[in-house]
Amino acid sequence: IAIVRDDKLMALKEKKVLNEIEEEDQYEILHDFTTGENKNLDTKKTLHKRAQKRGAISNFNCQYCGKSFNKKGNLVVHIRIHTGEKPYACQQCGKSFSKKEHLEYHKRIHTGEKPYTCQQCGRSFSIKGNLEYHKRIHTGEKPYTCPQCGIRFSKKTAFRRHIRIHTGEKPYTCQQCGRSFVKKTVFQRHMRIHTGDKPYRCKLCGNSFVQKGDLEIHTRIHTGEKPFTCTHCGRSFTRKQTLNAHIRIHTGEKPYTCQQCGRSFSLKGNLEYHKRIHTGEKPYTCPQCGKRFSKKTAFQMHIRIHTGEKPYTCQQCGKSFSQHGSLKGHMRIHTG
Repeated sequence: IAIVRDDKLMALKEKKVLNEIEEEDQYEILHDFTTGENKNLDTKKTLHKRAQKRGAISNFNCQYCGKSFNKKGNLVVHIRIHTGEKPYACQQCGKSFSKKEHLEYHKRIHTGEKPYTCQQCGRSFSIKGNLEYHKRIHTGEKPYTCPQCGIRFSKKTAFRRHIRIHTGEKPYTCQQCGRSFVKKTVFQRHMRIHTGDKPYRCKLCGNSFVQKGDLEIHTRIHTGEKPFTCTHCGRSFTRKQTLNAHIRIHTGEKPYTCQQCGRSFSLKGNLEYHKRIHTGEKPYTCPQCGKRFSKKTAFQMHIRIHTGEKPYTCQQCGKSFSQHGSLKGHMRIHTG
């Protein structure tokens, strides 16, 4: 089982690397932010001029986006971005790729080969580009500068994703719900909502999670770690957003305001619940008795009536409760 999990996590790391490489390729059909040109507008004219500057005419045009190429082979490879064709398959695991070099990168996962080594710290990489990025940690080099706000980046992919903040471009769209995303990795993470895939599994209790960050936060339940501490009162929290919400108790800040009645809230979620008072919406329905709820927490507590689940256990006497509030009330018996 451990080997399967390791392979799954390794595959996720590989996907991240290949995503960055593919984003480099896909970006060619989007915007040229260094010149401010939009390649989707008057594409053929722009690319034709560029070809003339290079002393050659581009004769092979993409029927999907209009991009031009000097060589037919380059056009064939480019078209796979649009068609999704992946003709290069791994003989060991069957995974397919659109480019031969991507298959070669992938094979190194099976062989463990890392031919590119940093001369400064000895760390090795399976892809040459990753070594080049890594070197910038030592040199501090950030060669990609945003022309709009001046922020500098060491990675070309990070630079291009940043640019989308200014343009509002979201090139990755979910075919199931229509939601669009700036980053391919966030899009893929979103798709797990539809597929139900939860690749990050807790070794202590077996619970699985969609995101690695959620697993890390969950693990703190077992370890008791609370790395986020309030500077006002010293109270600590497992999540940064919980700390931020807590701090508003001290500051009195209530940034979320109801447009219908003007009532303000310190938490966005509380505003969402409050809106349902006006709309009457109750989106959570019990599958066993049909009772509906406006709050997810109330729905989850209700479900325990049917399941008999009592997840809150007293550490002193072992008695269990279906609600956290009931456990807190019980604890007064022991504390007086």
